[in-house]
Amino acid sequence: MDQMDLFQEQRSMSAPLASRLRPLGLDDMVGQSHLIGKGKILRQMIERDEISSMIFWGPPGVGKTTLARIIANSTHSDFVDFSAVTSGIKEIREVMGKAEMSRQMGVRTVLFVDEIHRFNKAQQDAFLPYVEKGSIILIGATTENPSFEINSALLSRCRVFVLKELQEEDMMELLERALRHPDGFAGQDVRITPRQLHIIARFANGDARTALGTLEMTVLNGELAEDASVTVTDDILLQVTDRRSLLYDKSGDGHYDMISALHKSMRNSDPDAALYYLRRMLQGGEEPLYIARRLIRFASEDVGMADSAALPLAVSVYQACHFNGMPECDVNLAHAVVYLSMAPKSNALYRACLETDKDVKQSPAEPVPLHLRNAVTDLMAELDYGKGYEYAHEAENKLTKMTCLPESLAGKSYYLPTDQGREKAIKERLEEIRSWKELP
Repeated sequence: MDQMDLFQEQRSMSAPLASRLRPLGLDDMVGQSHLIGKGKILRQMIERDEISSMIFWGPPGVGKTTLARIIANSTHSDFVDFSAVTSGIKEIREVMGKAEMSRQMGVRTVLFVDEIHRFNKAQQDAFLPYVEKGSIILIGATTENPSFEINSALLSRCRVFVLKELQEEDMMELLERALRHPDGFAGQDVRITPRQLHIIARFANGDARTALGTLEMTVLNGELAEDASVTVTDDILLQVTDRRSLLYDKSGDGHYDMISALHKSMRNSDPDAALYYLRRMLQGGEEPLYIARRLIRFASEDVGMADSAALPLAVSVYQACHFNGMPECDVNLAHAVVYLSMAPKSNALYRACLETDKDVKQSPAEPVPLHLRNAVTDLMAELDYGKGYEYAHEAENKLTKMTCLPESLAGKSYYLPTDQGREKAIKERLEEIRSWKELP
């Protein structure tokens, strides 16, 4: 925990490439244009020095800490860098005491808390009175959903900004900048092809630190010629990007491979492989709530209506992980993983969402049919709002032949149930309904 100008960080050539190239201003940042583009609210707040308490939420390596450091360099306030991993209530109170003294002298304190989700309820509560009084402007960074990991009282006093995973074109811009930047490889003759840069960009999976670290490793291990040029070969690149040789890192490369392996093993109804990847993730220090959230997604995406009990079970396991924590919740997660592995599979809901999205994007302004609109005023009634509406509960079989999709989409079928598990009965029921509606 240090109170300091964060831009005093050493940017010598011995520092990692990601540290040497850390942006010094908003215009140097890659990505996050929805927050810091010209005219966007966060950019205006920073440029006007009108910072309020906020939470930066996003995956690793997308610029949460960088944004905080840019604010430190831009704002006319004391800046305190605080780690939720190494600090407790005692340290919080010490910092708060100094911040209160500064406030009385007319000086604001911006407190940056990295990994704020790691603070427990009591530690988070310790910030509340100082945020309310304005003694500090709190900036928290988290990879976890603030709705679940940050106290509602504290969250209500902070604005949440969602940082997005960097796209491949962002990564390419970042890598090309590193090759020509004075603090990067501008002083070296590095011979690397656009195709190789694309491989690194895809390998990084949205993480700027991973992209720069991978580029640095490939250059350092490239073939050095007599003229001092460095050539990156495909063999070197393959070795550096071979994730099979990496240990699991919950905030790095292995994180994405392992969750993918868990997901695909469950999809393939292989409980043994699924348990193996689950245990590797847990033993590697992965957050159990992250895994639990992925299981909730899987329950609807890959099981769906074939076994609707899968979703409430997955949600229950998430709650169990919240209650128990590690190591006790490991068996709760195993329970869900095995259940989901053995459940009948259907991705009909997922496919229905994708197909529906296509029409929504192509025809985003299709008018709602008049008979489905409520005539809440006399004028609306005169315009035929609600005219022709058929109330299904008044029909003998609770069905009518009324069309509900916009006219241009009439007859479209998005949900196509499978024959798997309990979805087979739903398929038969839906076919009966659709056939009845087609009768003259």
